[in-house]
Amino acid sequence: MRIGFGYDVHAFAEGRELWLGGIRIDYQYGLQGHSDADVLIHAVCDALLGAANLRDIGHHFPDTSDAYKDIDSKIILKETMRLVREAGYELCNIDSTIVAEQPKLNPYIPEMQQVLADIMSVAVGDVSIKATTTEKLGFTGRGEGISAYAVVLLK
Repeated sequence: MRIGFGYDVHAFAEGRELWLGGIRIDYQYGLQGHSDADVLIHAVCDALLGAANLRDIGHHFPDTSDAYKDIDSKIILKETMRLVREAGYELCNIDSTIVAEQPKLNPYIPEMQQVLADIMSVAVGDVSIKATTTEKLGFTGRGEGISAYAVVLLK
């Protein structure tokens, strides 16, 4: 059994779509990044790669490569799972948290869980996603961006 931890953060940006957990969220801002900037998927990928001792998302999908410019993070997650399985591991479960003052994310969580479970070929019950705020404290509290945390267990 191996445990991995992941964290990601992106600032809000005008003129971009907001993608979280593999789904498009209707909101006035998107997130700034080289890819689609899906903070939840990026945190999950880092947790998966860390648990398998395969370095981090930046090592495998560098933001200096045109190949990953504006890439759909679901593709990155699918490739990450391939790497993890190639290393001999299988996912037991994920526990993740998205931190954002706005938009309110609870209505989207079941769909996010289903999308991530489908990509990773696991049961939806193995993918926990929670949403919280920072009670208006820090950069997320000021509405400057979104962060996400993820912990995974591999066997």
